[in-house]
Amino acid sequence: MSLVKRIQRKYTSLAPILNEQSLRIWAATEARDVGRRGIAILHEVTGLARSTISFGLKEISTPGPKKGAQRTLSGTTRIRRVGGGAKTLTSKYPGLLDALDLLIAPATRGDPESPLRWTSKSLDKIATALCDQGFKISSRTVGTILNDQGYSMQANKKTKEGADNPDRDAQFEHINNETKRFHEQGKPVISIDAKKKENIGEFANKGREREPVGKPTEVNGHDFPDKTLGKVTPYGIYDVGKNKGSVSVGISHDTAEFAVSSIDYWWNSCGKFEYEHMEEKELLIHADCGGSNGYRVRLWKQALQDFSNKSGLRISVCHFPPGTSKWNKIEHQMFSFISMNWRGRPLISREVVVNLIANTTTKSGLKIDARLDDKQYQKGLKVADEVMSKLNLERASFHGEWNYSIAPQGS
Repeated sequence: MSLVKRIQRKYTSLAPILNEQSLRIWAATEARDVGRRGIAILHEVTGLARSTISFGLKEISTPGPKKGAQRTLSGTTRIRRVGGGAKTLTSKYPGLLDALDLLIAPATRGDPESPLRWTSKSLDKIATALCDQGFKISSRTVGTILNDQGYSMQANKKTKEGADNPDRDAQFEHINNETKRFHEQGKPVISIDAKKKENIGEFANKGREREPVGKPTEVNGHDFPDKTLGKVTPYGIYDVGKNKGSVSVGISHDTAEFAVSSIDYWWNSCGKFEYEHMEEKELLIHADCGGSNGYRVRLWKQALQDFSNKSGLRISVCHFPPGTSKWNKIEHQMFSFISMNWRGRPLISREVVVNLIANTTTKSGLKIDARLDDKQYQKGLKVADEVMSKLNLERASFHGEWNYSIAPQGS
């Protein structure tokens, strides 16, 4: 075996486990043993610079640590002298961090001419923009600097709720007190809302479901509604005290009549049996401020009056302040679990929607009753002033537009 091949064999075995200093010392030792042309041969085999091997020869020829050097072989952890190695780009370019900061957040830090104001801030585009400004930098280095500066990939966070009503917290307190009062008296408290409309057909549904490898469920490549199957609107009723729910899957419009019809179904199929022993027939409803059950919707109040007359219930309603619908319990106590239950499954028919909702359960014991409401509800119905004046409606002293009661007419 030739000399070069023997050295090559040693280098192949040692290189993965040697650090910068020990590799230099080994190469210098081999070069010294080779003698003439030792530096050239080791340079050819290892790729180390000739000056590096020469420096290693000086190190092994002079015993003991050098002035200013901290050598790993003598038991220290540093390999290079303090300040050794290539200078960082932030040291080489003092204005680099400021330029990078302006590129990342131009809208908030005042650079209306930023080249990245209206484009995605990928590492490649950031690096290109910095190079255009005279900084010689790669996208990989940009990523390292951003990580060191505390930047990371972030998604949008839904926290802004618009202008806060000055009585927002007081309304939450009022809702809480009313809920406690009803529960202490053994009376029902329900949270209501309509879930977003869903396309019926072979459409993609968010989430993942376990399937055989390489055999995902195939769905349409577009989301144009099927004119035959149409859409459905699940309207939910969540019993806050019993952890039970009811969902009416409507095939028509999300109107106030549809909302109250869903409450009527819950009461007659479940509610009146759960609360048959309450002394006074009362019901408390938590509702959002807008939509089919909004506090300004006249048809909502008229439909509640009809339901009150029919059921004999005195119905109290507490609306959440504008922009706070996410605090409505039905959103995170029922609707979120329905979405989890049908994740990754195409809603190919109305029956599939009903069955998936009805089979939604949780470890805390959530149970949901679901039905298909195939009635056609008309949009745009108006309620005359004369009808409104006859409602047996009593407004609370605190924000009567949000808090009111409707009792059976004639009571």
